[in-house]
Amino acid sequence: MNVGIEAIDFYGGRAFLDIRRLFETRKLDLRRFDNLMLRRKSVALPCEDPVSFSVNAAKPLLDRLTAEERNKIELLVTATESGLDFGKSLSTYIHHHLGLNRACRVFEIKQACYGGTAALQTALGFVASQHSPGAKALVVATDIAKAAVKGSYVEPSQGAGAVAMLVSDRPEILEIDQGASGFHTYEVMDSCRPTPEIETGDSDLSLLAYLDCLEQSFKAYAAKVEGADFVETFDFLAFHTPFPGMVKGAHRMLMRKLKKCSPAVSDEDFGRRVAPSLSYCVEVGNIYSATVYLALCSVIDSVAVDVPKRIGLYSYGSGCCAEFFSGIVTPQSKAKLSQLRKRESLDDRNELTMPEYDAVLERSLEWTFGIKDKVVDVAPYQELYNRALAGKGLLVLKQIKEYHREYEWS
Repeated sequence: MNVGIEAIDFYGGRAFLDIRRLFETRKLDLRRFDNLMLRRKSVALPCEDPVSFSVNAAKPLLDRLTAEERNKIELLVTATESGLDFGKSLSTYIHHHLGLNRACRVFEIKQACYGGTAALQTALGFVASQHSPGAKALVVATDIAKAAVKGSYVEPSQGAGAVAMLVSDRPEILEIDQGASGFHTYEVMDSCRPTPEIETGDSDLSLLAYLDCLEQSFKAYAAKVEGADFVETFDFLAFHTPFPGMVKGAHRMLMRKLKKCSPAVSDEDFGRRVAPSLSYCVEVGNIYSATVYLALCSVIDSVAVDVPKRIGLYSYGSGCCAEFFSGIVTPQSKAKLSQLRKRESLDDRNELTMPEYDAVLERSLEWTFGIKDKVVDVAPYQELYNRALAGKGLLVLKQIKEYHREYEWS
């Protein structure tokens, strides 16, 4: 049977920061700005968290379903590095605020930026098993980077966002090539979050692990799929994108190793098959386990899909685990995603000045992990709240009472 992504949507927040402005204000080396290849990054306001981002990504998707279709959702899996409780999963809050059927299994997955793919593959296995014929699964990958160190070269790339995917036996967005997956895993301390407020690691080691896992996971894919060729098999490629410059370097590395290509040939191939996956990533920044699926949306919205096309996807999570897999998009995929006008939703975000951005960072630091009681006070950023969220009908955090998070609609 055919399985895959029936519908997809993403929420890129309501505020953004211009990356060049950040470089200039922080007096960072502009040569590294060019290497990042980022234009903007989404910024979460202090009244937003991974739950609100998840619901705001998934609700428009679910609103397009009939009541009967919604009631077929029997599995909700959330992937995040931004968990809010050591025991209670984000999925419980998301399930509640989306009003899903109570006959539903919910849980949360963590494996750095690979978590979204782990969640998707779990959902695909559930649907393909046909233990509950006709059942659907909802996967939400969500992360908010509030751990940025001011003045570091990590700060410009850290974004905020969520991607929601409805998984079923009607793969109208992406039909997965079942069994066509290559994995590669080993323990490495390239990046970690030893406390909720700290994201640390070795950036050089992380780059090397990313490159190594891309090569090895593709070779594992090719060992399973007879005749698989990195250039000929895939019409387009979508990689996990910590920053677009990293993707360009990884693609060039693999083209050199597998095809003995010159930089010029590699760059032409990059522009044709990989660059379309970056059109949203350059506007949002790194959203961790959701990023490769933001890249998937970018491809579908950015290219002509007049006949079925195969996309190769590379998912990497620090620590580490990686997977190379593939799927088919069709003209229906293009038409269905185009209706959502995702480019317009990003263009509609509010640009932050640097003082506003720094004030948001300071206020966000007040919302640390493990808060027992706290009420959201939007007064210090009331004008920004009015501009970005007021009257938009989006879920926002209202308060925490006895560790329980309470939300309201803006």
